[in-house]
Amino acid sequence: MSAPLPPELTAPPCGAVPSARTPWLQRRAARWSLALAVPALLFALWWLTTDVWHLFLANQLPPPRHVWAALHELSADGDFTRHLLASLRRVAFGFALGGVAAIAVGLVVGLSRTAERLLDPTLQALRNVPSLAWVPFLLLWLGIDETPKITLIAIGSFFPVYLNLVSGIRQVDRKLVEVGHIFGLGRLALVRRIFLPAATPFALAGLRIGVGQAWLFLVAAELIASTRGLGFMLIDGQNNLRPDIMLVGILTLALLGKTTDGLLRLAERRLLVWADTFEAKA
Repeated sequence: MSAPLPPELTAPPCGAVPSARTPWLQRRAARWSLALAVPALLFALWWLTTDVWHLFLANQLPPPRHVWAALHELSADGDFTRHLLASLRRVAFGFALGGVAAIAVGLVVGLSRTAERLLDPTLQALRNVPSLAWVPFLLLWLGIDETPKITLIAIGSFFPVYLNLVSGIRQVDRKLVEVGHIFGLGRLALVRRIFLPAATPFALAGLRIGVGQAWLFLVAAELIASTRGLGFMLIDGQNNLRPDIMLVGILTLALLGKTTDGLLRLAERRLLVWADTFEAKA
């Protein structure tokens, strides 16, 4: 009588073929369940307090069905799409302009003490100017077209990227720079092979904060003689006593902000795949 095969060589029963993707899918499902738990709880509380317990009047906090009806109303005549595309275009251009300028200035300031003494005090002062304070001057200088709106969003995006990049350059280990000098690396080679890789995590964190600031500054930017955009939709809903339309705008901004942050976070993981960093287990 032959000996039984070991368990690892025994064929699995029909319909029970193991898949290497199963643990990964289970982890993703668990991660999404946790991520959606708080939004689901907030939605349930919103529905209960408005539609079931009637703790709020419809003109104070409209129930979810009213907000859905408002979204359908805006989508039917194309208004929602026009507002959405206008805001996406402004944020894309403004964030790109502010991010590129911040990286260029941040590199100069981070690598040069003279540039830091010359530029950083002024930039730190301008950083504390409220967004609405720029609006009248941008109107006077740039008119009422798209340019002042994109400029204001660029201003909001600039400072988080700039501050994080300069901080990242200053956090580079001095011993790495000394090793670079020993191996005969010139200034450009030091920047490319030591400073930029070491400062990349800081710059990516600044970009994530900057894109959030871009959405925040969007509402202020669309105060500038706008006839379309999510910020304009918020203000129009306030003027016409339509809190349902205001909630459509708020929820759309929240979703867009989360989506753009998620895209940058994905890029961060791809670009920093070499980094051996701590990852919390639970």
